[in-house]
Amino acid sequence: MQAKKMERRKQKNGHATGSNRFWLGLVSFVTALLVWQAITSLSNLPAFILPSPCEVWERFLRALMDGSLLKHTGATLLEVLLGLLAGSLSATILGYLIAKSRSFERLISPYLVASQAIPTVAIAPLLVIWFGPGMFSKVLISALIVFFPVLVNTIVGLRAVPPALNDLMRSLHASRLQVLLQLEIPAALPIFLGGLRIGATLSVIGAVVGEFVGADSGLGFLINVGRGQYDTALVFVAIFTLITLALLLYGLVAWGESRLLIWQEIYEE
Repeated sequence: MQAKKMERRKQKNGHATGSNRFWLGLVSFVTALLVWQAITSLSNLPAFILPSPCEVWERFLRALMDGSLLKHTGATLLEVLLGLLAGSLSATILGYLIAKSRSFERLISPYLVASQAIPTVAIAPLLVIWFGPGMFSKVLISALIVFFPVLVNTIVGLRAVPPALNDLMRSLHASRLQVLLQLEIPAALPIFLGGLRIGATLSVIGAVVGEFVGADSGLGFLINVGRGQYDTALVFVAIFTLITLALLLYGLVAWGESRLLIWQEIYEE
């Protein structure tokens, strides 16, 4: 009976917290729109410098109705998802190998650190020249920018496994696969998912950087078109769409984290 009361109290508190977050976010968003509208009204700036929220909304509806927004959003989203998948998968595999071998870490770490010293914007033109302006170069740029944070978190997560638990698994004569599935992955998962959150937002940046350099579709291409035509409202539409994509990906990873790490809540109780 006491456990049921605690569960109901927890659910009630959770609903209250979620409701407070929603209303706080809504108030903040509306306030930002009102401030933006006030600035455009009082400054009398032309629309090609700073369009009003109403003008951006009208441009959004036009881009939505003619299908251009959906087309370019779909192109960018596909690049982002493929880049996130490729970058996370390769980073996880390499991170496991590095975490298990100090010699391999000493061999490859200088190259990994050096690669992070080069801005993605600097190497993006080279990748577009080498692999063409198609989707592959955009996916590759997105994967590269996702790679490092996921790699570091994978290594840190695997090395954070308590040695006593490794000793326990060895005493039980567990195989390498059993240690991986039943100890290392669950123990490293919280830290790994933290890196994946960062990678989910960075993947959007990587895809757009590639589209800036050379593309005939995508939200980055749409921003270039709006900039070239002094259609600043279209630029705002594309930027807000990118923000929405990043928030959705971040929220998706956070939701997956809450599902995968439910055992932590049970353990704490």
